[in-house]
Amino acid sequence: MNSIFNTEDQRPMKPYIELKDLEVYQLSRNLSTLAWEVYSKLDYQQKKIIGDQFIRSVDSVGANIAEGYARYHYLDKARFYHFSRASLSEALEHWSELMLERSIIHQSTFEQLKSIHRVLEVKLNNFITATYKNAKNKKRK
Repeated sequence: MNSIFNTEDQRPMKPYIELKDLEVYQLSRNLSTLAWEVYSKLDYQQKKIIGDQFIRSVDSVGANIAEGYARYHYLDKARFYHFSRASLSEALEHWSELMLERSIIHQSTFEQLKSIHRVLEVKLNNFITATYKNAKNKKRK
């Protein structure tokens, strides 16, 4: 029998939010989609030198959110969310800027990437903060 109550203290359980419904994850997937459009247009040499690292770091953002979300302990969760934030920085503050400087991508494409980056960075920081706050609140109860 499934209960809507926590079996320990009979408090109603919070509904579980699926990974695909998390805004921070959805943004990371949008960024991956745009990054793939950039990557798929690169020639072999550009892919080898810069593109492979760019797409890996972009895809790592969502992958680390997913891995962290599946972890039980808040410190494990936060660790992967920090990895995600670092990958976001690597992809957008390093690789995409290099591609712009080397005229591999247009300014408009760069602006699209940066637009998602700005929103995602804030959401990811808030997600990390909320992870720590939720852990503190659980300890108090």
